[in-house]
Amino acid sequence: MPDTYVLVHGAWHTGAEMEATATHLRARGHTVHCPTLAGNNPGDNRAATGLADAVDSLAAFIDSQGLTDVRLVGHSYGGMVISHMPARLPGRIRRLVYWNAFVPQPGECLNDLVPPHYRALFDQVAASNGNAVMLPYPIWREAFINDADEALAQSTYALLNPHPYRTFTEPAQLPVPMAALEVGKSYLNAQQDTALPHSLPWHPRLSERLGLFRLVECQGSHELCFSDPASAAQHIERAGRD
Repeated sequence: MPDTYVLVHGAWHTGAEMEATATHLRARGHTVHCPTLAGNNPGDNRAATGLADAVDSLAAFIDSQGLTDVRLVGHSYGGMVISHMPARLPGRIRRLVYWNAFVPQPGECLNDLVPPHYRALFDQVAASNGNAVMLPYPIWREAFINDADEALAQSTYALLNPHPYRTFTEPAQLPVPMAALEVGKSYLNAQQDTALPHSLPWHPRLSERLGLFRLVECQGSHELCFSDPASAAQHIERAGRD
């Protein structure tokens, strides 16, 4: 049965980087949208954009498209944004799918959920770059896209854009913990994802915050959207179905 998906990108990305995965989902008969969040468009003011702005931009996109029964997929940082949608758009979200994504509790920011050395790095980079952060290439190569060859790692790194740091430091404005929501929830975990160290893992550390949820696992790195978009689409479909 065809469904409606909205794929929400992570930090340093735009919706364009989700399109390869979306193409495979569309080939399976689904309607798929890949918006770019506020703060990651060309010309956006990185210094002034916070998490609330990104949340507003996603809600506005879903509303402008008149979408209902949405299977909302958040990759990485995108989890911070999609967590706000059931309260913002009540009755219109069919299922939340967290794809190696952050799951905040009310009042938490993304920096609360990452290792201390990441916070220190981001603070330093943002302070010298107009409150925008960029991921250093060695971290990208070794931890984010460790299942790709060097050529793919380099070509995809060239697609990334500076990310507004306020989206990492601004707390989530959630009325209740995610576990209290009755909306369907899934967690898609790529098992070779070391963007967060396995001693501080995506699953089960963050996934269990969803309360009742469906776990779908696959092989691959944090950047499966680049290294194997066909597999990403297949497993998103498994995570997104009723």
